[in-house]
Amino acid sequence: MGGHANIIKGQSFMSNNPRIFSPLPMKIIQSYGFGVMTINGQTFTKDLIILPDGAIHGNWFRQSGHVLILEDIFPLIDAAPERIIAGTGASGLMKISQGLEKSLQDLGIELTALPTRKAADLFNRSWQADGRTAGCFHLTC
Repeated sequence: MGGHANIIKGQSFMSNNPRIFSPLPMKIIQSYGFGVMTINGQTFTKDLIILPDGAIHGNWFRQSGHVLILEDIFPLIDAAPERIIAGTGASGLMKISQGLEKSLQDLGIELTALPTRKAADLFNRSWQADGRTAGCFHLTC
């Protein structure tokens, strides 16, 4: 994919996505502490997802609480990222459901799950590098 336009139904993805042509901030996630994440100057206290275009959806809800399942990340999958970085909480208590990584691989999406502080750092590096990264972040335990 890299710098090539994706052709979707005969249209260039790049022509419909002005973000591609805008300079990306050095860090989208500015800070993380237990239960609090600051993204581009906005503070969040509920779990959240970040789409590859930088759109943030706060108050992210998981059907199975501390287990991440495929249905929990449909908005991320719909955005067609190359990778999803999952922040599993300050202590890493959110677990990845059995089979989720394989299901995402079958869709051509790489999944990396780390405690949220490490996931935030990796998300910033990956998102800045290519803009094809999405993230989901559990902010507490």
